[in-house]
Amino acid sequence: MKKVNALELRQSLGRVLRALEKGGEPIVVERQRRPAAVLISLQDYKTRFADRDADDQRQAVIERIRGLRFVSPKGKTTTTLLRELRS
Repeated sequence: MKKVNALELRQSLGRVLRALEKGGEPIVVERQRRPAAVLISLQDYKTRFADRDADDQRQAVIERIRGLRFVSPKGKTTTTLLRELRS
């Protein structure tokens, strides 16, 4: 995994971003010789975070749909309701 210090990142952000896009490997940003952050490619971000959030939202919608139940009005059967809709 490639490492870059904060000063180098500030001075040559474009070069670091090109290296990230080209290699796709995460880049560790160090501050005072200690890891402070990690830069990841947009594709990695989408795969790990954005798509996961979308999957969670889809699952919540599916659960809500499954929880819905049709309740017919009192005294009316499904057949009666269909006949009323057709006329």
